[in-house]
Amino acid sequence: MHIWVDADACPKVIKEILFRAAERTGVAMTLVANQPLAVPRLKNIRTVRVGAGFDVADNEIVRRLDAGDLVITADIPLAAEAIAKGGHALNPRGELYTTDNIKARLSMRDFMDSLRATGVETGGPASFNQADRQAFANQLDRFLSLHFRRA
Repeated sequence: MHIWVDADACPKVIKEILFRAAERTGVAMTLVANQPLAVPRLKNIRTVRVGAGFDVADNEIVRRLDAGDLVITADIPLAAEAIAKGGHALNPRGELYTTDNIKARLSMRDFMDSLRATGVETGGPASFNQADRQAFANQLDRFLSLHFRRA
């Protein structure tokens, strides 16, 4: 199993939680971004720098993803592609996307996009807070305990 991080938009505090989990468990992790990233010097943590552009990092993650891998992303279309490829997806607020809920999330995303395109103010997501960080850490721990066995 491998963890892929859509790192350009991933909050720093979530990356820190991921780094601690990688250090504790030894799970392989790759952060994909279009900018340089500072990561701990651990043999199981890597970075991949991609060119700038729409969905370049997302496409690289999908290209490298194997069934059973976990993608950390708030990007719902990327999460849907990961699930379609047999992977798993977890957003930085701790929601695990599944085959049961991803279609509804995509529909809601598309609906909100169409509202915004007509000029309707939809607001943005709530501020990232301590409860979000805790929910993410808890969900990540549950996921790793179910899906990852240290070699």
